[in-house]
Amino acid sequence: MNVDIWSDIACPWCFIGKRRFEKALSEFPHRDRVSVTWHSYQLDPTLPDHYDGTELEYLSQRKGMPAERVAQMFDHVTQVAAGEGLAYDFGRVAVANSFSAHELLHLAKAKDAAGGTDTSRGTDARGGTTADAVKEALLSAHFEHGEDIGARDVLVRIGTEAGLDADEINAALDAGTYRDSVRADIAQAQAIGIQGVPFFVLDNKYGVSGAQPAELFTQALETAWREAHPLVMVGQPAAGADGSVDPDGLNGEVCGPEGCV
Repeated sequence: MNVDIWSDIACPWCFIGKRRFEKALSEFPHRDRVSVTWHSYQLDPTLPDHYDGTELEYLSQRKGMPAERVAQMFDHVTQVAAGEGLAYDFGRVAVANSFSAHELLHLAKAKDAAGGTDTSRGTDARGGTTADAVKEALLSAHFEHGEDIGARDVLVRIGTEAGLDADEINAALDAGTYRDSVRADIAQAQAIGIQGVPFFVLDNKYGVSGAQPAELFTQALETAWREAHPLVMVGQPAAGADGSVDPDGLNGEVCGPEGCV
């Protein structure tokens, strides 16, 4: 079973949703047979490479949100994130366009595919592939450490720590090797009606929008798995002329709420 996840590195709910999904997946009995594919999405593709201002200033000035409301939102999201083990620090967030970071993610996905990396998450719901490691590091760098996800040195460091080659990272970013891949992800999101992230698609059929509780992700995983792997009942052998099947008179009798028959 595959789970496709659309998210933006600049989206605080995407990191929270990632943690909640990981919790559900870690407890899913068939997690060894679940693969995860990360897809790109941009909340603000018009953002310059580097915005000269704070996250609060960006949302209040560029998006027209009252500063007091933005501050309250930051407090709320920070508390929710803490409940998932994440240490958000909106005061240190470096506002930057996330496109180059998405290019790095696609480079990581390409390396996984070329190397035959198993994209199933196994017993650990985190860090199963190079793409997983890059996605995790980008989100943490942005929301927990105040690093500039648009800065080349930050991207190279994150990529090399995940096992990518520095020269290959620089070459891919310089040439724009994965720009079309990022745009294709965004176009696909629009085509299937995604209007916000995170957004999870299970086996190309079941959609989950937002950073839902882990319990809902568990329910979605179980539902998708049951449909993909339906229980097939084994029928009884044909009965003889006298209606009997088993020479000992045992024909699959069962017990129910009303007794045994």
